[in-house]
Amino acid sequence: MAQFATEEWINLWADAINNSKAYEAAAQTWEGDFYMIVEAGGPFKEPVYQYIDLWHGKCRKATVAKNESDYKPEFVLSAPQSIWRRVAEKKLDPIQAIVTRQLKLKGNMAKIMRAVKAAQELVNSVTQVKTEYLE
Repeated sequence: MAQFATEEWINLWADAINNSKAYEAAAQTWEGDFYMIVEAGGPFKEPVYQYIDLWHGKCRKATVAKNESDYKPEFVLSAPQSIWRRVAEKKLDPIQAIVTRQLKLKGNMAKIMRAVKAAQELVNSVTQVKTEYLE
């Protein structure tokens, strides 16, 4: 079991993405990278910048950045751990979370909306990672 928002966890997620035929099919035309930021609060004293580069149905890179300035991703999604957990446990749809601003998005919302199935398959892939959440 990997602790959420660690290098081990994000690498396991990248493996799950790359092993998902459903994600590969849904994201054939997707090109874009993200910061998925876990906001400071609760067990997180500082924000955690998870970087993920997605390209035509595969994850080309996944890492926990040392600083916010390490990458310049096309999209930035940020939320506290509690929201990320609800999305990962499929208790909150990622698109609904963006629309209701539970997940804060910086980037082209129209591009995201054209890739709803890919977003759903990303969540399906994250459910494959046995995750420990800090309380």
